[in-house]
Amino acid sequence: MEDCIFCKIIKGDIPSTKVYEDEDVLAFLDIAPVNVGHTLIVPKEHFRNALMTPDDKIMDIFKVGKKIAEALRANGAEGINITLNNERASGQTVFHTHLHIIPRFENDGHNPWNQKSYKDNEAGEVARKIIAKL
Repeated sequence: MEDCIFCKIIKGDIPSTKVYEDEDVLAFLDIAPVNVGHTLIVPKEHFRNALMTPDDKIMDIFKVGKKIAEALRANGAEGINITLNNERASGQTVFHTHLHIIPRFENDGHNPWNQKSYKDNEAGEVARKIIAKL
């Protein structure tokens, strides 16, 4: 895609701090990290989000993501968030599939979860709707 910032990074038109590259995948440091070491892994082929990305390409980015997560742990991260946002409502801001590998530390101030509770009988109804579409 002509206007996709990640496609421009992949082509080398925009500089990035690369940490991994192979034939199908590129990984680079996020320019606005949650914590130092926050890495993005992208397929070199453009797909809007994970739901539009072929399974084999998703597996490619997760395999690389696992390696990077292990490297971050070896370099001192106490935990790792592995996150893939899909569409604006989930927080996706660049519409090219990308996996976030975010190193975490105790009391780092990043809390991505605002948990809620199900109403009476709501969980069962939601489960039935999901199962019906599988």
